[in-house]
Amino acid sequence: MGKKALRPDEIGYWSEVKLDIVKKYAKAYSTIMAKQLFNKGHVYIDAFAGAGTHLSKTTGKMVAGSPLNALQVVPPFSELHFIDLNGGRAAELQRLAAGDPRVRVHEGDCNEVLLREVFPRCRYSDYRRALCLLDPYGLTVNWEVLRIAGEMKSIEVFYNFMIMDVNRNVFWRDRSKVAPAQAARMDAVWPDWRSAAYQTTRDLFGNVEEKASNEEVAQAFRDRLKTVAGFKYVADPMPMRNSKGAVIYYLFFASQNKTGASIVKEIFEKYRTKGVR
Repeated sequence: MGKKALRPDEIGYWSEVKLDIVKKYAKAYSTIMAKQLFNKGHVYIDAFAGAGTHLSKTTGKMVAGSPLNALQVVPPFSELHFIDLNGGRAAELQRLAAGDPRVRVHEGDCNEVLLREVFPRCRYSDYRRALCLLDPYGLTVNWEVLRIAGEMKSIEVFYNFMIMDVNRNVFWRDRSKVAPAQAARMDAVWPDWRSAAYQTTRDLFGNVEEKASNEEVAQAFRDRLKTVAGFKYVADPMPMRNSKGAVIYYLFFASQNKTGASIVKEIFEKYRTKGVR
């Protein structure tokens, strides 16, 4: 009996927007890096690569995922790393990239693979640079990954902060009722999240704890990327929505490079004006 065909993920309008944003910047990034005399290799990293293709809910057609888009960038990346925890997806990526010596497919937890196998190939002192896409389905990227990426000074990051997962499972008005396992999961993503998620005010009856708004939480995480991870430039995060207009996640971009930050700011602003579909 043959292997069961891998069913493509279905993606909505805003996921297609995200793919377009990353595609546009990857092209600009590779163009800039290819001209740098110091450059001994610029790397593309996709930590939740998927199977390489998606099915558009809007058109019903197949859509190239971020790995395929990155493979087609000209001038080309010198090295591409695709990571996925799912063995079937990793195998499909291997098939799609067969024969391309630049590609390495990793099956495993990105928190381990990035720090152990991929980031060491992107050291500043080795005159190598990287663009890393962290596109999780939930709260699965440990803060340590972002901290080390910022500390290395050689890695630019797109990161999806999953605010819907956060609100559903962790940021409750009565935080005493949050399950310990959910709080621990959040601790790994954002060690001091409590001070950002809740604000204490005083009324006639004493201190009152209030939950911060999504926008306040996003700005607090942006500040942390700057002050703790050490990224010099962090774009105002882009709210990514579902079909009803609710924010599912915030797309962050963090870099040490002013030019890159300016390009992403321009791209973000273009899509901010498109509104909800």
